[in-house]
Amino acid sequence: MSEALQLPIVDLSSPDCISTANAIRQACMDHGFFYLVNHEVEEELLKEVFEQSSKFFSLPVEEKMKLAKKNHRGYTAPYAEKLDTSLNTKGDSKESFYIGPLADNLNQWPLEEDLPSWRSTMETYHKKVLCAGTRLISLIALALKLDEDFFEKVGALNEPLAFSRMLHYPGDLDSSSEEIYGASAHSDYGMITLLVTDGVPGLQQVCREKSKKPQVWEDVPSMNGAFIVNIGDMMERWTNCLFRSTLHRVLPPGQERYSVAFFINPNKDCIVECLESCCSESCPPRFLPIRCLDYLEERLRLTYGS
Repeated sequence: MSEALQLPIVDLSSPDCISTANAIRQACMDHGFFYLVNHEVEEELLKEVFEQSSKFFSLPVEEKMKLAKKNHRGYTAPYAEKLDTSLNTKGDSKESFYIGPLADNLNQWPLEEDLPSWRSTMETYHKKVLCAGTRLISLIALALKLDEDFFEKVGALNEPLAFSRMLHYPGDLDSSSEEIYGASAHSDYGMITLLVTDGVPGLQQVCREKSKKPQVWEDVPSMNGAFIVNIGDMMERWTNCLFRSTLHRVLPPGQERYSVAFFINPNKDCIVECLESCCSESCPPRFLPIRCLDYLEERLRLTYGS
Protein backbone atom coordinates (compact mmCIF):
# COMPACT_ATOMS: atom_id res chain seq x y z
CA MET A 1 0.00 0.00 0.00
CA SER A 2 1.56 3.30 -1.04
CA GLU A 3 1.44 6.44 1.06
CA ALA A 4 0.53 9.96 -0.09
CA LEU A 5 3.58 12.16 -0.48
CA GLN A 6 3.56 15.61 1.08
CA LEU A 7 5.34 17.79 -1.47
CA PRO A 8 6.64 21.35 -0.94
CA ILE A 9 4.66 24.24 -2.47
CA VAL A 10 6.54 26.90 -4.46
CA ASP A 11 4.85 30.28 -5.10
CA LEU A 12 6.00 31.70 -8.43
CA SER A 13 4.55 35.11 -7.56
CA SER A 14 6.54 35.56 -4.34
CA PRO A 15 8.61 38.78 -4.34
CA ASP A 16 11.24 37.09 -2.16
CA CYS A 17 13.31 35.40 -4.86
CA ILE A 18 16.04 34.18 -2.50
CA SER A 19 13.61 32.50 -0.12
CA THR A 20 11.77 30.92 -3.06
CA ALA A 21 15.05 29.71 -4.57
CA ASN A 22 16.05 28.16 -1.24
CA ALA A 23 12.70 26.36 -1.06
CA ILE A 24 13.21 25.04 -4.60
CA ARG A 25 16.74 23.87 -3.73
CA GLN A 26 15.48 21.88 -0.75
CA ALA A 27 12.57 20.41 -2.74
CA CYS A 28 14.86 19.35 -5.60
CA MET A 29 17.36 17.76 -3.22
CA ASP A 30 14.76 15.95 -1.14
CA HIS A 31 12.16 14.94 -3.69
CA GLY A 32 12.81 16.15 -7.22
CA PHE A 33 9.10 17.08 -7.19
CA PHE A 34 7.13 20.08 -5.92
CA TYR A 35 3.88 21.96 -6.51
CA LEU A 36 3.98 25.30 -8.35
CA VAL A 37 1.23 27.83 -7.61
CA ASN A 38 0.45 31.36 -8.84
CA HIS A 39 1.96 30.55 -12.23
CA GLU A 40 -0.43 32.83 -14.19
CA VAL A 41 -1.88 30.04 -16.34
CA GLU A 42 -5.57 30.78 -15.88
CA GLU A 43 -8.00 28.16 -14.60
CA GLU A 44 -10.30 28.82 -17.58
CA LEU A 45 -7.47 28.04 -20.00
CA LEU A 46 -6.64 24.81 -18.15
CA LYS A 47 -10.30 23.80 -18.32
CA GLU A 48 -10.43 24.52 -22.06
CA VAL A 49 -7.24 22.49 -22.66
CA PHE A 50 -8.79 19.46 -20.98
CA GLU A 51 -12.03 19.88 -22.92
CA GLN A 52 -10.17 20.12 -26.23
CA SER A 53 -7.97 17.17 -25.29
CA SER A 54 -11.03 15.05 -24.53
CA LYS A 55 -12.59 15.98 -27.89
CA PHE A 56 -9.51 14.81 -29.77
CA PHE A 57 -9.13 11.51 -27.92
CA SER A 58 -12.85 10.84 -28.47
CA LEU A 59 -12.34 10.81 -32.26
CA PRO A 60 -12.41 7.45 -34.09
CA VAL A 61 -9.05 5.68 -34.16
CA GLU A 62 -8.71 6.08 -37.92
CA GLU A 63 -9.09 9.87 -37.58
CA LYS A 64 -6.47 10.06 -34.85
CA MET A 65 -4.07 7.88 -36.85
CA LYS A 66 -4.14 10.44 -39.69
CA LEU A 67 -2.02 12.52 -37.29
CA ALA A 68 0.28 9.65 -36.25
CA LYS A 69 3.56 10.81 -34.72
CA LYS A 70 6.19 12.23 -37.10
CA ASN A 71 9.26 14.18 -35.96
CA HIS A 72 8.06 13.53 -32.43
CA ARG A 73 4.88 15.53 -33.05
CA GLY A 74 1.36 14.14 -33.27
CA TYR A 75 -0.56 11.12 -32.04
CA THR A 76 0.74 7.99 -30.30
CA ALA A 77 -1.66 5.09 -29.87
CA PRO A 78 -2.04 2.94 -26.75
CA TYR A 79 0.86 0.50 -26.25
CA ALA A 80 3.08 2.36 -28.75
CA GLU A 81 5.44 3.39 -25.96
CA LYS A 82 7.12 1.49 -23.14
CA LEU A 83 8.83 3.86 -20.71
CA ASP A 84 10.26 1.07 -18.54
CA THR A 85 12.16 -0.92 -21.15
CA SER A 86 13.01 -3.65 -18.62
CA LEU A 87 9.39 -4.79 -18.49
CA ASN A 88 8.29 -7.79 -20.54
CA THR A 89 4.97 -6.21 -21.53
CA LYS A 90 3.40 -4.92 -24.73
CA GLY A 91 3.72 -1.31 -23.59
CA ASP A 92 1.96 1.44 -21.65
CA SER A 93 -1.81 1.79 -21.97
CA LYS A 94 -1.95 5.58 -22.47
CA GLU A 95 -2.49 7.42 -25.74
CA SER A 96 -1.05 10.86 -26.31
CA PHE A 97 -0.58 13.83 -28.61
CA TYR A 98 2.67 15.79 -28.85
CA ILE A 99 3.02 19.47 -29.74
CA GLY A 100 6.58 20.72 -30.19
CA PRO A 101 8.12 24.20 -30.52
CA LEU A 102 5.60 26.45 -32.25
CA ALA A 103 8.13 28.16 -34.53
CA ASP A 104 9.53 25.12 -36.35
CA ASN A 105 6.48 24.26 -38.52
CA LEU A 106 6.77 20.55 -37.75
CA ASN A 107 3.61 20.27 -35.67
CA GLN A 108 0.56 18.38 -36.85
CA TRP A 109 -2.88 19.83 -36.14
CA PRO A 110 -6.44 18.47 -36.32
CA LEU A 111 -8.49 20.09 -39.08
CA GLU A 112 -10.24 23.28 -37.99
CA GLU A 113 -13.59 22.00 -39.25
CA ASP A 114 -13.23 18.88 -37.09
CA LEU A 115 -12.02 20.58 -33.92
CA PRO A 116 -12.47 24.35 -34.06
CA SER A 117 -10.44 26.23 -31.41
CA TRP A 118 -8.20 23.19 -30.81
CA ARG A 119 -5.04 24.64 -32.31
CA SER A 120 -5.50 28.14 -30.90
CA THR A 121 -6.16 26.75 -27.40
CA MET A 122 -3.07 24.54 -27.46
CA GLU A 123 -0.83 27.28 -28.86
CA THR A 124 -1.99 29.71 -26.15
CA TYR A 125 -1.37 27.07 -23.48
CA HIS A 126 2.08 26.23 -24.88
CA LYS A 127 3.18 29.88 -24.80
CA LYS A 128 1.87 30.53 -21.27
CA VAL A 129 3.41 27.43 -19.70
CA LEU A 130 6.74 28.08 -21.42
CA CYS A 131 6.70 31.57 -19.94
CA ALA A 132 6.00 30.20 -16.44
CA GLY A 133 8.63 27.49 -16.89
CA THR A 134 11.26 30.00 -18.01
CA ARG A 135 10.62 32.10 -14.90
CA LEU A 136 10.92 28.97 -12.79
CA ILE A 137 14.24 28.03 -14.41
CA SER A 138 15.67 31.44 -13.45
CA LEU A 139 14.77 30.59 -9.83
CA ILE A 140 16.38 27.17 -10.21
CA ALA A 141 19.56 28.94 -11.31
CA LEU A 142 19.46 31.00 -8.09
CA ALA A 143 18.82 27.78 -6.17
CA LEU A 144 22.11 26.47 -7.59
CA LYS A 145 23.96 29.62 -6.46
CA LEU A 146 24.24 30.83 -10.07
CA ASP A 147 23.20 34.05 -11.80
CA GLU A 148 19.48 33.94 -12.50
CA ASP A 149 20.16 34.23 -16.26
CA PHE A 150 22.74 31.40 -16.22
CA PHE A 151 20.73 29.00 -18.39
CA GLU A 152 20.09 31.78 -20.90
CA LYS A 153 23.83 32.56 -21.06
CA VAL A 154 24.76 28.93 -21.81
CA GLY A 155 22.15 28.85 -24.61
CA ALA A 156 19.70 26.43 -22.98
CA LEU A 157 16.75 28.81 -23.38
CA ASN A 158 17.64 30.03 -26.87
CA GLU A 159 14.84 28.27 -28.78
CA PRO A 160 14.37 25.53 -26.15
CA LEU A 161 12.89 22.22 -27.23
CA ALA A 162 9.59 22.60 -25.39
CA PHE A 163 6.86 20.00 -25.85
CA SER A 164 3.26 19.86 -24.68
CA ARG A 165 1.88 16.35 -24.37
CA MET A 166 -1.82 15.65 -24.03
CA LEU A 167 -2.35 12.30 -22.29
CA HIS A 168 -5.40 10.05 -22.05
CA TYR A 169 -5.48 6.97 -19.84
CA PRO A 170 -8.40 4.67 -20.73
CA GLY A 171 -10.52 3.38 -17.89
CA ASP A 172 -11.23 -0.04 -19.38
CA LEU A 173 -8.29 -2.28 -20.21
CA ASP A 174 -8.23 -5.70 -21.84
CA SER A 175 -8.14 -8.34 -19.14
CA SER A 176 -4.68 -9.83 -19.20
CA SER A 177 -2.37 -11.75 -16.94
CA GLU A 178 0.50 -9.33 -17.60
CA GLU A 179 1.08 -6.23 -15.50
CA ILE A 180 0.02 -3.13 -17.46
CA TYR A 181 0.81 0.44 -16.43
CA GLY A 182 -0.75 3.67 -17.62
CA ALA A 183 2.85 4.89 -17.76
CA SER A 184 5.55 2.54 -16.50
CA ALA A 185 8.40 3.70 -14.28
CA HIS A 186 10.61 6.36 -15.85
CA SER A 187 12.40 9.63 -15.31
CA ASP A 188 11.87 12.55 -17.68
CA TYR A 189 14.61 13.45 -20.12
CA GLY A 190 14.95 17.24 -20.05
CA MET A 191 15.33 20.17 -17.65
CA ILE A 192 11.93 20.33 -15.94
CA THR A 193 8.39 19.03 -16.48
CA LEU A 194 5.22 20.90 -15.52
CA LEU A 195 2.29 18.52 -15.18
CA VAL A 196 -1.40 19.24 -14.66
CA THR A 197 -4.05 16.53 -14.20
CA ASP A 198 -7.83 16.32 -14.26
CA GLY A 199 -7.83 15.52 -10.54
CA VAL A 200 -8.37 11.76 -10.75
CA PRO A 201 -6.55 10.91 -7.49
CA GLY A 202 -3.77 8.61 -6.40
CA LEU A 203 -2.42 7.67 -9.82
CA GLN A 204 0.79 9.61 -10.30
CA GLN A 205 3.43 8.10 -8.07
CA VAL A 206 7.07 8.76 -7.34
CA CYS A 207 9.95 6.72 -5.99
CA ARG A 208 12.49 8.98 -4.32
CA GLU A 209 15.33 6.45 -4.34
CA LYS A 210 15.98 5.12 -7.86
CA SER A 211 18.43 2.45 -6.70
CA LYS A 212 16.61 1.39 -3.52
CA LYS A 213 15.35 -2.20 -3.49
CA PRO A 214 12.55 -2.91 -3.05
CA GLN A 215 11.37 0.39 -4.54
CA VAL A 216 9.08 2.42 -2.30
CA TRP A 217 6.30 4.15 -4.24
CA GLU A 218 4.32 7.10 -2.86
CA ASP A 219 1.13 8.65 -4.24
CA VAL A 220 1.45 12.20 -5.55
CA PRO A 221 -1.98 13.81 -5.19
CA SER A 222 -3.02 16.54 -7.60
CA MET A 223 -3.52 20.02 -6.18
CA ASN A 224 -6.22 22.20 -7.66
CA GLY A 225 -4.73 25.03 -9.73
CA ALA A 226 -1.12 23.87 -9.20
CA PHE A 227 1.42 22.33 -11.54
CA ILE A 228 3.28 19.27 -10.34
CA VAL A 229 6.88 20.07 -11.27
CA ASN A 230 9.61 17.47 -11.51
CA ILE A 231 13.30 17.63 -12.34
CA GLY A 232 14.47 15.90 -15.52
CA ASP A 233 17.61 13.94 -16.31
CA MET A 234 19.48 16.82 -17.94
CA MET A 235 19.08 18.95 -14.84
CA GLU A 236 20.30 16.01 -12.78
CA ARG A 237 23.37 15.79 -15.06
CA TRP A 238 24.00 19.53 -14.78
CA THR A 239 23.82 19.34 -10.97
CA ASN A 240 25.86 16.13 -10.63
CA CYS A 241 22.87 14.43 -8.96
CA LEU A 242 22.43 17.19 -6.37
CA PHE A 243 18.93 17.68 -7.81
CA ARG A 244 17.05 14.44 -8.30
CA SER A 245 15.46 13.29 -11.52
CA THR A 246 12.93 11.08 -9.80
CA LEU A 247 11.37 7.86 -11.07
CA HIS A 248 7.61 8.08 -11.45
CA ARG A 249 4.80 6.06 -12.98
CA VAL A 250 1.05 6.03 -13.51
CA LEU A 251 -0.95 3.00 -12.41
CA PRO A 252 -4.00 1.87 -14.42
CA PRO A 253 -6.60 4.36 -13.20
CA GLY A 254 -9.71 2.18 -13.39
CA GLN A 255 -11.49 5.20 -14.85
CA GLU A 256 -10.71 7.68 -17.60
CA ARG A 257 -7.89 10.02 -16.72
CA TYR A 258 -6.47 13.03 -18.55
CA SER A 259 -3.28 14.97 -17.92
CA VAL A 260 -1.06 17.43 -19.76
CA ALA A 261 2.72 17.32 -19.39
CA PHE A 262 4.93 20.21 -20.52
CA PHE A 263 8.57 19.29 -21.03
CA ILE A 264 11.24 21.99 -21.20
CA ASN A 265 14.38 20.68 -22.84
CA PRO A 266 17.40 22.87 -23.66
CA ASN A 267 18.24 24.14 -27.13
CA LYS A 268 19.26 21.19 -29.32
CA ASP A 269 22.92 22.29 -29.48
CA CYS A 270 23.27 23.15 -25.80
CA ILE A 271 26.06 21.19 -24.07
CA VAL A 272 24.94 19.77 -20.73
CA GLU A 273 27.93 19.41 -18.41
CA CYS A 274 28.52 19.40 -14.67
CA LEU A 275 28.23 22.81 -13.03
CA GLU A 276 31.33 23.99 -11.18
CA SER A 277 29.18 24.65 -8.11
CA CYS A 278 28.09 20.98 -8.07
CA CYS A 279 31.44 19.17 -8.14
CA SER A 280 34.66 19.04 -6.14
CA GLU A 281 37.69 16.81 -5.59
CA SER A 282 35.63 14.60 -3.33
CA CYS A 283 32.62 14.74 -5.68
CA PRO A 284 33.90 14.68 -9.26
CA PRO A 285 31.56 14.90 -12.28
CA ARG A 286 29.54 11.71 -12.72
CA PHE A 287 28.58 12.31 -16.36
CA LEU A 288 30.48 13.29 -19.48
CA PRO A 289 29.36 16.47 -21.29
CA ILE A 290 26.68 15.74 -23.89
CA ARG A 291 24.81 17.68 -26.57
CA CYS A 292 21.12 17.99 -25.75
CA LEU A 293 19.81 16.57 -29.04
CA ASP A 294 22.16 13.57 -28.93
CA TYR A 295 20.92 12.70 -25.44
CA LEU A 296 17.23 13.11 -26.35
CA GLU A 297 17.51 11.05 -29.53
CA GLU A 298 19.12 8.15 -27.68
CA ARG A 299 16.47 8.18 -24.94
CA LEU A 300 13.66 8.31 -27.52
CA ARG A 301 15.25 5.47 -29.51
CA LEU A 302 15.19 3.27 -26.40
CA THR A 303 11.58 4.21 -25.61
CA TYR A 304 10.11 3.72 -29.08
CA GLY A 305 12.48 1.06 -30.37
CA SER A 306 13.59 2.97 -33.46
